[in-house]
Amino acid sequence: EDTPAIKAGILAKDVITKIDGKSTKGMDTSEAVTLIRGEPGSKVKLTISRSGQKPRDYLITRAKIEIHPVDYSLKQTPAGRTGYIRLKQFSANASKEMREAIRDLEKKIVDGYVLDLRNNPGGLLFSSIEIARMWLKDGTIVSTIDRKGVVEKEAANGRSLTEKPLVVLVDKGSASASEILSGALQDNKRAVLVGSKTFGKGLVQSVRPLEDGSGVAVTIAKYLTPNGADINKAGIKPDIKVELSDEQRQNLWLKQRDKLATLQDRQFARAIEQLKKEIAG
Repeated sequence: EDTPAIKAGILAKDVITKIDGKSTKGMDTSEAVTLIRGEPGSKVKLTISRSGQKPRDYLITRAKIEIHPVDYSLKQTPAGRTGYIRLKQFSANASKEMREAIRDLEKKIVDGYVLDLRNNPGGLLFSSIEIARMWLKDGTIVSTIDRKGVVEKEAANGRSLTEKPLVVLVDKGSASASEILSGALQDNKRAVLVGSKTFGKGLVQSVRPLEDGSGVAVTIAKYLTPNGADINKAGIKPDIKVELSDEQRQNLWLKQRDKLATLQDRQFARAIEQLKKEIAG
């Protein structure tokens, strides 16, 4: 979010087929990154293939990118005083910003929370574990399994920051660490998940270098939710399904961002309806 790519109209799951007219077929990631990066203010043209549409060129003005992973606010909703927290990615400082957000909203005496993980592609595993511990008082968070069985199990440590009702928003752009966090909150019955099925990425990979300078990405383990569900390729199903078409998602995240996390946002509105029930309960 708030990057040159999204301002130009590029979405998660778009496929870059050309960079300044050069085909990306057979191109490795490092070469693509080198071609895309450049001086702030300069431009790069990306040819994008999007599901069900003809390839289209996007001219992007490069900029220095500084991403704050957490946005939050106090919203007056039909559920009451609602703490809304949007987590964009699980970066190194995501847990610090999440802790600050929860503590600030607790001081403002909210009735409940909506945690928005939509379009969050994941990031650092330790960040998802730290954030899960802020919401969970006890219970398993995630298990790492290799070919010999359970290698490691992460659990809550009794240091949750709030026990107030929580609803989590997820969609098909929620991946990896987002699925670990939402799976932990769902399996431990700490939160109700609203939205659409998540992306389905739950592998641990290691890159092994080869003599010719290339490398092989080897899957060495996978993640399981507390109830033993394999996230990979399966994703996590929300408790309450609210599907948006690709066109509706595109409009919400690009053309009508002022409607995001308002009652005109269908998934958010359903989350508020559920949060009202949770608070009443």
